[in-house]
Amino acid sequence: MAANLFLLAVLTITTFSLAIASDPSPLQDFCVGVKMSPVFVNGLVCEDPKLAKPEDFFFAGLNKPGNTSNPLGSMVTPVAAGQLPGLNTLGISLARIDFEPYGLNPPHTHPRATEILTVLEGSLYVGFVTSNPGNRLFAKVLRKGDVFVFPQGLVHFQLNSGEGDGWRSRR
Repeated sequence: MAANLFLLAVLTITTFSLAIASDPSPLQDFCVGVKMSPVFVNGLVCEDPKLAKPEDFFFAGLNKPGNTSNPLGSMVTPVAAGQLPGLNTLGISLARIDFEPYGLNPPHTHPRATEILTVLEGSLYVGFVTSNPGNRLFAKVLRKGDVFVFPQGLVHFQLNSGEGDGWRSRR
């Protein structure tokens, strides 16, 4: 009898732990962000969905190279909810990074996001450092068409190793 109660308790705990182990469903299809709002929330305050328009889900400009004449020799052109209001609360953003030869996107982290990088031209030396186990470096030289993933919250970097020209990538 005690074994049956123990088994029932384990099954019940397992069932409840599985039930709460997923992301919640969105409350609405989208939340177009309103840039100017006195209310502080996780993301931008939502505009009335009836007022949404196609332009809220559109961004033009990633075809234009960024100005890399700075000490790092790189320029990040972000596309997040501030630039594309329809991204608000969707948990995704993207960016274009332009590099001069030997340009650097210095070590940084995204605490709440995984980054996927695609090299469009040239090559990049990229990498990240694990926090556990043992601060291990995962690094690789990427060439045109290659993709690399930087796991959420880990310190990572990109460096133009100076091979060739046309150093652009998109993440």
